[in-house]
Amino acid sequence: MTFSVHGLAVARGIAIGRAVLVASSRMDVAHYFVKPDQVEAEIERVRHGRNAVMEELQRLQADMPADAPHELTALLDVHLMLLQDEALTGGVKHWITERLYNAEWALTTQLEVVARQFDEMEDEYLRERKADLEQVVERILRYMKGVSSPVAPPPSSPRRKTQQDLLLDDTVDVPLVLVAHDLSPADMLQFKQSVFAGFVTDVGGKTSHTAIVARSMDIPAVVGARAASQLVRQDDWVIIDGDAGVMIVDPSPIILAEYGFRQRQVALERERLARLRHTPAVTLDGHKIELLANIEQPGDAATAVRAGAVGVGLFRSEFLFMGRNGNLPGEDEQYRAYREALDGMQGLPVTIRTIDVGADKPLDHKSHKDSYLNPALGLRAIRWSLADPAMFRTQLRAVLRAAAHGKVNLLFPMLAHTHEIQQTLAQVDLARGELDARGEPYGPVQLGAMIEVPAAALMVRTFLKYFDFLSIGTNDLIQYTLAIDRADEAVAHLYDPLHPAVLRLVGDVIAEGARQGKSVCVCGETAGDVTMTRLLLGLGLRSFSMHPAQILAIKQEVLRADTRKLSPWAQQVLEGDAPLNRPASDGSFG
Repeated sequence: MTFSVHGLAVARGIAIGRAVLVASSRMDVAHYFVKPDQVEAEIERVRHGRNAVMEELQRLQADMPADAPHELTALLDVHLMLLQDEALTGGVKHWITERLYNAEWALTTQLEVVARQFDEMEDEYLRERKADLEQVVERILRYMKGVSSPVAPPPSSPRRKTQQDLLLDDTVDVPLVLVAHDLSPADMLQFKQSVFAGFVTDVGGKTSHTAIVARSMDIPAVVGARAASQLVRQDDWVIIDGDAGVMIVDPSPIILAEYGFRQRQVALERERLARLRHTPAVTLDGHKIELLANIEQPGDAATAVRAGAVGVGLFRSEFLFMGRNGNLPGEDEQYRAYREALDGMQGLPVTIRTIDVGADKPLDHKSHKDSYLNPALGLRAIRWSLADPAMFRTQLRAVLRAAAHGKVNLLFPMLAHTHEIQQTLAQVDLARGELDARGEPYGPVQLGAMIEVPAAALMVRTFLKYFDFLSIGTNDLIQYTLAIDRADEAVAHLYDPLHPAVLRLVGDVIAEGARQGKSVCVCGETAGDVTMTRLLLGLGLRSFSMHPAQILAIKQEVLRADTRKLSPWAQQVLEGDAPLNRPASDGSFG
């Protein structure tokens, strides 16, 4: 039966494929693909874990005192029976062999499949056995933690089938769509170069980090779909409509044909935009606009160059620190990563933001948001760095060393106080002094500050006394100005980049930067939103930084814009005297 699940549209496009569920149970496991020659080793890891649990339970049975309750003995029998159940063991082998899941992912996936079968049982006693199954799987996972398995790169993407193939063929060689309750930034990085054509999550907002990375992957995505992971079954056919924020489950042939046509239209539009890659971004009235890229990993630099970016406006360095179980990268490792990004940009400038963790970007699962009261207002970003000066200077030294090989700008997140600015700049001086003492070469860097809390926007003149440039992080600026959690789908409808207070703060920062002759860039999601481009141009913005996949669409808007007509309109918008629908290039509204 066909049905639809509605959420928030966060990455445009259409994806059609088989659903792959990431287990939504409380068990926290790694999700990655293995190579075909690792399949047997992964199956052996599961077998080893299962056998260890069986031996443990059998020892418990043998050592059971004579006066032990009968129920306890029966419970051990149930657990042993579940461990040998072909529904569990055979299913795990299937996911490893056919989908190349790592052992832990295969085990929790099959747990979800079997657990749903228990949920549908009419007998209450049998339904309650699901808890036993979960306990058994948890025991196996605990044993498997001691069995090493390297994180292998994912296999190459399967051939993308035509619409006719999808209607007539039902082999495993089809596009895959990821469905999960939530995805951590670390998981998103694992999936970034994988086989998935799109994804859906139960939770998240338009500017949650899951959504941001989805846009960087340039694949259709829907977040905040509430019960999607409970409603969809493993291997269901699904359609993700990233434009409307809808997932269609078990679509009919007519619906499949319609969305197949839309897929082809999207592909044609992308081909047309690709012709603009080498066209300079200049408005109709002659203003040259700087279109930069946001990246998460050094390897993303090549994608930015291919998209026509003239530099990196935001290198989110925190992704180098994530998913390492607290083992932070050392100075040399960071230096090599920043150097790789510089080399990948082929001489173009790279702006590196110091580590910005907290809120929806924990370093590891131990620091997840529910471990403290309000992560968005807690020890995060520059506060976290200043609380650990040794770690902070390690990063600063790595950036300064990389600057000897190309143009580097250094950007500091979430500053709000003058004393924070002074402490931050003092740490930069100390890092330079440490490199001098070692005789280590380093290069000059431009220093910049993120404007992402209202306090920073209101004291922009003070900030410009200390910094060479500013970057407006609209994601957090909107969140803090409007007092909403941008990762919470329950209040996602209140997240409004067009709120008058937000526009006033953005407009004032741009205007003050222009008065003082210093660069101001917008590097939040607003920069890559084509519906906002002309308003930002009208407010005087001349530097945009976004995900590479959005650059060509924004460039098209720039080429059609006339700032002489947009500026008066933008000022009227700030005063509340003009409609917010954007004017066409000739000044009329449409």
